[in-house]
Amino acid sequence: MEKIIDENKQGDTLILEPQEGNNRKLFIESYGCAMNFSDSEIVASILATAGFNTTQNLEDADLVLVNTCSIRDKAEQTVRKRLEKYNAVKRDINPKMKVGVLGCMAERLKTKFLEEEKIVDLVVGPDAYKDLPNLLAEVDEGRDAINVILSKEETYGDISPVRLNSNGVTAFVSITRGCDNMCTFCVVPFTRGRERSRDPQSIIEEINNLWNRGFKEITLLGQNVDSYLWYGGGLKKDFEKASDFEKATAVTFSNLLELCAKTQPKMRIRFSTSNPQDLTLDVVETMAKYHNICNHIHLPVQSGSNRILKEMNRLHTREEYMALIDNIRRIIPNCAISQDMIVGFPTETEADFQDTVSLMDYVKYNFGYMFTYSERPGTMAQRKMVDDVPEEVKKRRLQDIVDLQREHSEIRTKEHLNTIVEVLVEKESKKSNTQWSGRTPQNIVAVFPKEHYKVGDFVNVKVTDCTSATLIGDAVGYSENN
Repeated sequence: MEKIIDENKQGDTLILEPQEGNNRKLFIESYGCAMNFSDSEIVASILATAGFNTTQNLEDADLVLVNTCSIRDKAEQTVRKRLEKYNAVKRDINPKMKVGVLGCMAERLKTKFLEEEKIVDLVVGPDAYKDLPNLLAEVDEGRDAINVILSKEETYGDISPVRLNSNGVTAFVSITRGCDNMCTFCVVPFTRGRERSRDPQSIIEEINNLWNRGFKEITLLGQNVDSYLWYGGGLKKDFEKASDFEKATAVTFSNLLELCAKTQPKMRIRFSTSNPQDLTLDVVETMAKYHNICNHIHLPVQSGSNRILKEMNRLHTREEYMALIDNIRRIIPNCAISQDMIVGFPTETEADFQDTVSLMDYVKYNFGYMFTYSERPGTMAQRKMVDDVPEEVKKRRLQDIVDLQREHSEIRTKEHLNTIVEVLVEKESKKSNTQWSGRTPQNIVAVFPKEHYKVGDFVNVKVTDCTSATLIGDAVGYSENN
């Protein structure tokens, strides 16, 4: 099965080792993108200093937080159902419990949650988590609390996030926040603000700390990692106002990627998410230069139709995207490429949809995340366009590209048959307690018999079989990365 986000699944409940002296209990769930999960680790770190240990038992919690996503309506409905559950527990079992909303829904629906529906005690936007102890003091005194102010600086570079539910092997490292691209379907610029980058020195310190604690792989995170630009702080859009010295010493994403690779040459490095118009070839060349930078690029395209791309305010054309794909494959022939795709965007015709199909046939992605268009309040598409594609047409088009992606995924995994791949062991296989599961540098899941290997080992695996999403094989020894 190809990788498709299931928005109906319950969010991850996060827990860390209890700290002595903390006597309050925090229950926190996360939904949506990897950045939300990373932010929840930051929240848990901040609240640990305020006397909270995490718990997986909802009924015992003094504070319940849900870190939310607003990217699609179904995600919001899932969170609303969870809020109903929290409040039922608060009403029937634990009346002292406080309930709060974090993340993108907090920013977008602050007034509705607190004043109109009165279903939460506090609302905290993505840039205001440092204010949580003060906001909780307000709540403890019987007042509603809210802070959704968007920052002009990278917000959490000085906080060492705890690693919640960690396998001790892989971790997220946030490097940018916000987005300047203003795609007409997307709420991110409104809920997370303008692009700003994190001090590279703090990034390197976090990576070194993770390596010293035994972590073997990190993923550099941002809404648009290729826009990373450090020139001493501030918004990316203000870079033109920087001094000549700041411009001359600025650190781009390619620079940062090389710095990370050289700092910990045995640590695997991934990054997500890229934007086609911002992914420069020097980034791809840096990937090719360092063996520890994984050969996988998540490169959302959203549509294969130039007309729809223009309506979406995507700042690339179909032809430019295909040329970028060609260059990636020229520089890194074995690079895996994955996609985000939306079908049923306003005015999308059957011809537009067939352009998407033909683009997928051209690229033959390794895997993808595919959705029907979901109108989001406040976006340009919601304000200026009519959601005019019938739901049954959207669903049919979605199924068509899901089926096509499954075919392409199988083609890509079969390319690895009878080859040896490097697998970083992450966990026990879901299907067998006698097998390990891990990922290759191309981000493909692989399983093999446990034998004497353990979590955190780099293992060379001979691929003997595969499905459309998983490589199956036998270990042939440790990788030289061990």
